[in-house]
Amino acid sequence: MAQRIIIAGGGLGGLSLALALKQALGAGHEVVLADPVLARPGRTDGRAYAISAAGRRMFAALGVWDAMAGEAQPITDMLVTDSKTRDVVRPGYLTFANSRPDAGADGAPFAHMVWSRVINQVLTESCREVGVALRAVGVRRVTANQDSATVDYTDGERQRAALVVAADGARSRLREGAAIGWVGWDYGQSGIVATVAHERPHGGRAIEHFLPAGPFAVLPLPDDAAMGHQSSIVWTEATSDAETLLSLQPDDLLDELETRFGLQLGALRFASAPKAYPLSFGIARRFIAPRLALLGDAAHVIHPIAGQGLNLGLKDAASLAEAVVDAARLGVDVGTEAALAPYQAARRFDTVAMGVVTDGLNRLFSNDVTPVRLARDLGLGLVDRMPGLKAMFIREASGNSTTQPRLLRGEAV
Repeated sequence: MAQRIIIAGGGLGGLSLALALKQALGAGHEVVLADPVLARPGRTDGRAYAISAAGRRMFAALGVWDAMAGEAQPITDMLVTDSKTRDVVRPGYLTFANSRPDAGADGAPFAHMVWSRVINQVLTESCREVGVALRAVGVRRVTANQDSATVDYTDGERQRAALVVAADGARSRLREGAAIGWVGWDYGQSGIVATVAHERPHGGRAIEHFLPAGPFAVLPLPDDAAMGHQSSIVWTEATSDAETLLSLQPDDLLDELETRFGLQLGALRFASAPKAYPLSFGIARRFIAPRLALLGDAAHVIHPIAGQGLNLGLKDAASLAEAVVDAARLGVDVGTEAALAPYQAARRFDTVAMGVVTDGLNRLFSNDVTPVRLARDLGLGLVDRMPGLKAMFIREASGNSTTQPRLLRGEAV
């Protein structure tokens, strides 16, 4: 039976889900993606994302990776160091060189950096090509009953659907409308995000400096014709300090950046205006409700210390697509609790586990207590000297788990 699925939210998770569903279900089912930002072509927040090996396999299975690969930068190595801002020497305690076979089952880099605008453009165009109904309107309200859900759009139109997916962000209106509880807290930290140009090539290396105020990540980007060698930074500070830093004169802010970045890549300059984003943790008490499934930030928000925010959203999309497609092929109503239960079972535990890990890492490393610092440095050093344990960390970072949904293994839904 033909069924309509409406996805509220045109972010990368919502777009990926829409594409996966339409490709798998074909003309017999209508997939609608609604978001006012669709009216603004070329929309982007200027950021780049670390796409894990599993995410790359998912995009390859959806037929979109080749269109992104030309503007992707492989992460072939990662260095983890723990130091104080004033330290002249920053010893590397843990390295993740891209050694085959540890990097992944297919021997590929464990992650790629890809511009948000590139992913967005490719996914949007692909959704349009396969017949996803793209609507540049918001979803005001969802009313569910036993047989269907009624969606009220912000332009006054109304549609019925078998399933609505709330991909409308951390402050999800649809989650609140479904009375799904939220557990979370503010870290009192902000992440300063910017693109930095530097004299020397990065060689595909990512660096995670654990500083007393929080992690300072340097992530390699593709070279730019105008700016030359580039990296993305995610610079964590207490929110009040982040505000003070961004109020500095450009040269003074650059001095602060150099203190944290170091000069191993030569002279630095900002290639984009730095912006600060408040950091928090949150998770929904349930990922499903009658005729509704939560996706991405509407279901969970974690600290960016492990760079897994987008990859969690892609896992959501892959898992939900699998559950919905399997139900549809059996002729089952895709909006029922029975159809959606596998999605919640697959994703909520994994999300809680990742949230606990990132929260614990942030609390462990965002301090300058000497005994704690010595203990964590010892722990990092031991991991670096244990190939089996290090390989496990690389597998987790790249998403190379045998329990992943089919798309993340590179298989069609």
